[in-house]
Amino acid sequence: MRLSKAWTVASKDFLIFFKKRSILYSIIGFELFVSIALPLLVRFIVAKQAPTEVLIALTNSFSFWFVIGGALLPVGIGSYSLVGEKIQKSLEPLLATPTTDEEILTGKSIAAFIPAQLSNYLGAVVFMFLVDEFTVGKLAYLYYPNWDIAIILLLLAPLASLLSVGYNVIVSSRANDVRAAQQLGALVVLPFGTVYVLSEINVLPLTTTNLLWMAAALLVLDVIIFYMVRATFQREEILTKWK
Repeated sequence: MRLSKAWTVASKDFLIFFKKRSILYSIIGFELFVSIALPLLVRFIVAKQAPTEVLIALTNSFSFWFVIGGALLPVGIGSYSLVGEKIQKSLEPLLATPTTDEEILTGKSIAAFIPAQLSNYLGAVVFMFLVDEFTVGKLAYLYYPNWDIAIILLLLAPLASLLSVGYNVIVSSRANDVRAAQQLGALVVLPFGTVYVLSEINVLPLTTTNLLWMAAALLVLDVIIFYMVRATFQREEILTKWK
């Protein structure tokens, strides 16, 4: 596989990020919610003199939103990647080039993965700074950074993004409508939302051990989805079916 060809495909898809304002606004809106609104809620809880254990548990649950973001933010670009090109009449010329299936898939995966991760990391910096500012008086120490947020940002969020990218590429390659592709693609967020709810009600506490088990499970799922993408992406079938 030629990485230069994959990067060429990715560079073209990066333009979607800037041209499709709905995608850009959704990313900005999500990060504003997670990095500013949630720390403000932490501040409110501190002002209410909540017990330290409750404050820490809630803060840990809030940090899981970066995993949800890892799965949610690539949906717009990933689900649009193939079906959008079909609508714009640019898919057939792409598939007719000497670029291999692996190079096309890698390029489109890069285009969906990088913006999601960059925005997630930027939001995480703001989130950690504000949470530390609002909790240091009560905790008497800086809560972030710690090992749990490191696992979330360096393992869980990227693995969730890879799962979302692979799933959405499959959806996009089979869909004939952008809105349908986005709606189906967003379903990948449901398991992560379920984990968040379970953590909020203390059924599944986000301990370091549990986070590592989640990372291991996501790694297995990423490997499975990788082979599914390779098996389902057939340029001849796509061209024939969509003509």
